Amino acid sequence: MSFLGACVVPHPPLILPEIGHGEEQEISATIEAYNATAGWVVDKQPDLVVITSPHATMYADYLQISSGSAGRGSFANFGHPELTFEAKYDEAFVVEVEKMARDIDLPAGTLGKQNNELDHGTMIPLYFLQKAGYKGNIVRIGLSGLSNIYHYALGVLLREAADKLKRRLVIVASGDLSHKLKAEGPYGYAEEGPRFDQRMAECFATGDFLKLLTTPAKLANRAAECGLRSFWIMAGAFDCLGVDAKLLSCEGPFGVGYGIAQFTPTGRDESRNICEQAARQHKADMKLIRQQEDAYLRLARLSLESYVREHKTIDIPDGLPAELLNTRAGAFVSIKKDGELRGCIGTILPVRDNLAAEIIANAVSAGTADPRFSAVTAEELDELVYDVDVLSSPEPIDTPAQLDVKRYGVIVASEDGLRRGLLLPDLEGVDTVEEQISIARRKGNISPTEPVKLLRFEVTRHE
Repeated sequence: MSFLGACVVPHPPLILPEIGHGEEQEISATIEAYNATAGWVVDKQPDLVVITSPHATMYADYLQISSGSAGRGSFANFGHPELTFEAKYDEAFVVEVEKMARDIDLPAGTLGKQNNELDHGTMIPLYFLQKAGYKGNIVRIGLSGLSNIYHYALGVLLREAADKLKRRLVIVASGDLSHKLKAEGPYGYAEEGPRFDQRMAECFATGDFLKLLTTPAKLANRAAECGLRSFWIMAGAFDCLGVDAKLLSCEGPFGVGYGIAQFTPTGRDESRNICEQAARQHKADMKLIRQQEDAYLRLARLSLESYVREHKTIDIPDGLPAELLNTRAGAFVSIKKDGELRGCIGTILPVRDNLAAEIIANAVSAGTADPRFSAVTAEELDELVYDVDVLSSPEPIDTPAQLDVKRYGVIVASEDGLRRGLLLPDLEGVDTVEEQISIARRKGNISPTEPVKLLRFEVTRHE
């Protein structure tokens, strides 16, 4: 077998002494593990190192592989243009992986606008590898907004291409862990941050790639993780293989998690068909979500599914709770797929006869008319998860101090009332009132310095 192994590594720029200026000593365990892992890779004498990076070109629906003969980059964005790196690409390997991807309709390859400048998620692993003596070729791969199954499938193809071309391959999964470990850190604190890092440490230490692949999207999002999709690709290369796993370090003194681990294949193991197991678990999870939907969520789902499949808007069904028929209120319908937003549209104030009609119309709009997304297709319907937020009547406020990012949504309106932006409360990744107002301004096309009127509202969330 040409596949020699894989490792997980972080990419904090301050780990380089030229940038850290001594601060890097606070992550000495990470540096020691990084040097050991780079030596471990070089000792395997690979012909090729594939580096998956969260900071390479990223598309929502496509896994881009860097093309061309070589990549070059520097740390000019971090104040050090003199720190430069260069690596040759294995063009034949890229061609083979792209062909394999086409054969199985996997959206991966060299399409899209190419950025030949190496990103820091690639250059930092290169720094340690080249310092350890690696002089071979690399392949650089970006991540995507696609689900775990797509990333895992690309990992499978990397191993198969190495076997076909007889490349001695090591995969380097570049990625930090949570960015939410400390209140004093650059991104603040969320309780999900340490939980995410603990989960990753357990996966890395035991080789539990099923647990890795089925990490809840809500946990990952609230932890503001960086490398999960990179790790998914790496895991795919071990499909139906035994693995000898070794966690070398896991720390986060600056509020960002850094983990380093090594993985060596130990031979065929049909019980580790992780992709199939994850698909079965996902199917069971989606069935449970459907069973737990309340009347509001069932109505939103029925509305969009009927419209997409039958091209018509449903009438209000019989048997709905009285509050849906006798209440008038604004309502937002949010749609998610694989834990990521797929559409969200709503009404601030009621514009229809009752709340049921409001939800029916807004569910269709969220799935077909949100300008940020293409219209939902029939093939996607079984993968969609719905939220319905019922809004209280907005009330004007005098100052942002009267807001609470968890409790209140905000409406930011221009002084003439012609432009306004709305943001719902308690959204993943929105942790401060300042962020909430800033996003609402952008949504309303209102500049950061323009005088505005503020309104707040509460929601009853069905999820």
